[in-house]
Amino acid sequence: MRVAFVSMETTHYRDTEGARRFERVARHLAARGHDVTVFCTQFWEGTDETVERDGVTYRGVTISPALTSFAVRLPALLAIDDPDVVHARPDPPVGVLAASLGGTLARAPLVVEWFGDEPVDDSRFADRAATLPDMVDAPSEMVRTRVRERGATADTTQVVPESVDMETVRETDPAEEVDVVYAHPLDESANLESFLLGLAELRDRDWSATIVGDGPEREGYERQVRDLRIDDRVTFVGACDRAERVAYYRGAHAFVQTAYREYFATELLWALACGCVGIVEYQAESSAHELIEEEERSFRATDPEQIADAIVDAGEFDRLTVDEDYAEYDHDAVLERYLQTYRDLQAEHGLL
Repeated sequence: MRVAFVSMETTHYRDTEGARRFERVARHLAARGHDVTVFCTQFWEGTDETVERDGVTYRGVTISPALTSFAVRLPALLAIDDPDVVHARPDPPVGVLAASLGGTLARAPLVVEWFGDEPVDDSRFADRAATLPDMVDAPSEMVRTRVRERGATADTTQVVPESVDMETVRETDPAEEVDVVYAHPLDESANLESFLLGLAELRDRDWSATIVGDGPEREGYERQVRDLRIDDRVTFVGACDRAERVAYYRGAHAFVQTAYREYFATELLWALACGCVGIVEYQAESSAHELIEEEERSFRATDPEQIADAIVDAGEFDRLTVDEDYAEYDHDAVLERYLQTYRDLQAEHGLL
């Protein structure tokens, strides 16, 4: 299948979760043998119009992020490329309108990847970016609801979750056993305080905890751990790469999720796949609770006291180092959802 991805600014310009997901899907499609081109602002040196990375062709629409020039040039370039499907990001919204025109010229359906962290305003162009596509993919029901609030319908929106590499989960050696692990950038949305206060409630019990993540709030949280007199049982291990994180998750009995904002709780998903009991503090701006709504090995909490109770009650469940129920979130399984969407839309347009 020939797929045209449209993203004016790639991760080379703005490194966000949504941009990383978008480019990861492109790479996975290319690895499966599909012909993938990303139409974007040029991020490479020299005068070449295209460059290849990890099997994906990047086509420079403009040499700098110039919205008007990008929107004007894109439709013709898509028509010449003649893709089977056009897959775009909603940032900027005008880019979606240009991608739609290009898709019409190429007789290709339009899919928009709406992660939730895009700086999309309340303009009419933004609403058109939600209602114009044949399908909008969102990582969670929370984000899907927000897209529908812009006018999209239930039939033109769907949830496609983030994915994990189950082979990595199975093959990574577990780290030293701990009772509970937390992972999130230690920034203004981390809300690590709820977790730490929950641990402090258990000061008279025997437990150990690992905190994965780094950021501007780390020093303050380390100070709080000392003030709560639990610093002898809490270990800060920094940001860590994926292999290190998986090792920590496989060595932990439970994973606690307290962050204020999660469009998709990716680290929670990895931890659940590694066999952790999931403990989620409900937050209005977080979709984390969606992952455990029907999961037996899980607890929901609304305050530090309930987090403490859940950590204790997690002891009712056996320790696991992999949970094969999460194979449905494997990279290949989730990629198949994208491919099936492409096929369904092509069939609806009479293109198969």
